[in-house]
Amino acid sequence: MPATTEQHEASRTSTARWRLIPAMLGSVAVVTGLGAGLIALQGPLAGHAVTSAWLDPETWFGKLLGDLTEAQFYATIPAGIGLVIMAVVAHRLARARHRLRGFDISYGTGLLPWVLTAATVGLLLSHALWGWTRGEAWQPTFVPFVSVPPAIVLVYGAGWRVALTGGVLGALLTTPLALAAVDLVCRPLGLPNVVGNVTGMWSSALIAFLLCRWLPWMRLPAAGSEPPEPEPEAPTPAPAPAPVPGSSWLPRRVLADFTEAQFFGNEWASLGMLAGLVLAWALNPGLPGYASNLVPQMLTAQLLTAVLGVWWHADRWRRHGWYPTFVPVVSLAPAAVLVHGGGWAVIVAAALIGALLGPPLAQAVISRLPSDFHPFIGSVFSMTVTTLVGVGLIGVPQLF
Repeated sequence: MPATTEQHEASRTSTARWRLIPAMLGSVAVVTGLGAGLIALQGPLAGHAVTSAWLDPETWFGKLLGDLTEAQFYATIPAGIGLVIMAVVAHRLARARHRLRGFDISYGTGLLPWVLTAATVGLLLSHALWGWTRGEAWQPTFVPFVSVPPAIVLVYGAGWRVALTGGVLGALLTTPLALAAVDLVCRPLGLPNVVGNVTGMWSSALIAFLLCRWLPWMRLPAAGSEPPEPEPEAPTPAPAPAPVPGSSWLPRRVLADFTEAQFFGNEWASLGMLAGLVLAWALNPGLPGYASNLVPQMLTAQLLTAVLGVWWHADRWRRHGWYPTFVPVVSLAPAAVLVHGGGWAVIVAAALIGALLGPPLAQAVISRLPSDFHPFIGSVFSMTVTTLVGVGLIGVPQLF
C-alpha cells in the first residue's frame, strides 16, 4: 500500500527532530552548567556589588532604557544598550547580505529603522502620559515598545504616518489596558504581572488593527498582481520539503528567540542584550530582574525552555518557516521562577510546560487571525493562558 502524505510528513518530522537530538542534548548540558555556575557566583558577587547611577533602573534614564528589555524581565540599562547596538549591527549585516548576519532581523523586511521608530515613539508617549502612575509601584509603561507600534509597521510598512500612528495607538490603548489589567486584576488576585502586561497587548492590538481599517491614511501595501491561472495539464508536483536544519541551527534559533518579543528575532541582537544583562548582574546582582536576586535562575529557565521548545517544534519551524517557540521564554519561564522560587524542579517544570503548551496555542490563534492583524496577537494571547496554567500547575505540591 503506498504511503500517504501524512505518513511522508511524519517521516520528515521524525527525521528533523531525531537529527537535532545531539544538538539538543549538548545545549541542555551547556545551559545546565551555565546555570549552575551563575547560581554559584550569585553570592560572592553580591558581596562586591557596584552602586552607580549608570546601573540604577529607577533613574529617568534607567526607566527608559530598562523598558527596552522589560519584556524579558531584565529591565536593566546595559541590556537595553546592548540590544539596540547589536540590532543595528544585525540590520547592517542583513542589508549587506553578509554570511554572518544570522536570522534576518525583523523577518527580513528591512523595516528595523521604522520598527524602532514606532516602538520608541510609543515608549516615550507611554512615559509622558502614564509615568505618573508608577509612584512607588512598578507599572507596565514598557508595553508599547513590544506590541502595537512595531506590529503596525510590520503590517502597514514604512513611513512616518504609519510609525506615528502605531506609536500613538500603543500609548493610548496598550499602556492603559495593561495598567488596568495589572492593577485591577493581577495584584488583587495575586497573579503574575506578566499576565496583565500581555493581556493589555493582545486586547489593545485587536482594537488598534480594527481602527486602522478606518483611518484614511492607513493603507495596506499593494499586493502584487496575481498571475493568470494556468491551463490544467499535468498534476503539479508537491513542493520539495525544506532541508533538515543542521546542528548549529538549534542554538542559533534559541538565541534568536530571546529577541522575538521586540520583533527582532536575531542572534546578534540577543547576544548584545544578554551580554548587557550579564554585565549588569556581575556588577550588582541585586539590580536586574526586579531586584529578585534570581537572575541566574530566570536565565536558566528561559534558556532551557527555548532549547526544548525549538527542538520539539523543529518540524513546525521547517514546515512553516517561522513558529512561536519564543512564547514561554518571555512569559511562563521567568514568571514561574519569580513566583515559585529558583529551584531546579521549578525551572524544569516551567520549561516543559511552556515548551509543550505555549507555541501550539499561539499558532492556533495566529492561524485564525485576519490577514491585516499581526500574528503577535496570537503569541501574547498564548502567553496569558500559558502563564496562568503553568504557574497554577507548578504551584500544586502533589505535582512538583
